[in-house]
Amino acid sequence: MNTAALNPIAFNLGPIEVHWYGIIIASAVIIAVALSVREGARRGILADDIYDMILWALPVAIISARIYYVAFEWSYYQHHLDQIIRVWDGGIAIYGSLIGAGIVVYFFTRAKFIPTWLMLDVAAPTVIMAQGIGRWGNFMNQEAFGKVTSLAFLQSLHLPGWLIEQMNISGAYRQPTFLYESVWDILGFVVLMALRHRKGLFQQGEVFLSYVIWYSFGRFFVEGMRTDSLMIGNTLRVSQWLSIILFVGAIVLIIYRRRRATTPMYLDGNPFAKKDQVVKK
Repeated sequence: MNTAALNPIAFNLGPIEVHWYGIIIASAVIIAVALSVREGARRGILADDIYDMILWALPVAIISARIYYVAFEWSYYQHHLDQIIRVWDGGIAIYGSLIGAGIVVYFFTRAKFIPTWLMLDVAAPTVIMAQGIGRWGNFMNQEAFGKVTSLAFLQSLHLPGWLIEQMNISGAYRQPTFLYESVWDILGFVVLMALRHRKGLFQQGEVFLSYVIWYSFGRFFVEGMRTDSLMIGNTLRVSQWLSIILFVGAIVLIIYRRRRATTPMYLDGNPFAKKDQVVKK
């Protein structure tokens, strides 16, 4: 770590170190939940249902993200079992968290008689926003960086000095791949938010599938620039292969579902909601 790097610890509560990583992730989740609750009210989904779902989805997402990461780094963690639970030091995989949260959403919505696709649509733009914000936790931990580059290149990007110096890791400047993905995610959030309420544009499920397409496309290229990718063997980058599968799968699924005349539109909202449950703009 560069001696001039920003301190990853925000403050101490007695013997407890509070890391910027955790603060940033928690802040992203809070903003995402608040925006989802607001949109859910417009689509006939009760705020209490979203809060209850988050209470289940969040811990499962964190655990599954860590399991995913540790599984592909088992050659290291099998000799450092005490470090498996140290999620505050980084080392969680976004795709792992999405898998875990997705399973919770499916079973929760089935139990509550809420259309699963609709719930995913409501959450999708805020999830990609949270991912974009969360990447700054990687920045504070000096992780999720790319290959060695030059100071001149980083300066050519018109980045502030404090960001450039944080990219000076182990004596070499690195590509700020965390920043590339963060910008891509926030741009995806803006696009989805701008298009989501266009009448006749999205069927239920297509906001979420558009998120999958957008995120996986960008992640494929950013992952190719990183030096800390989870690997299968020495050649296969897990996230790149998963990005290809998700990108193609989401497009195929949209085409398949478009051939079904029974799929409701996103703006139709929850068909099981009571009339006084829907908040109009």
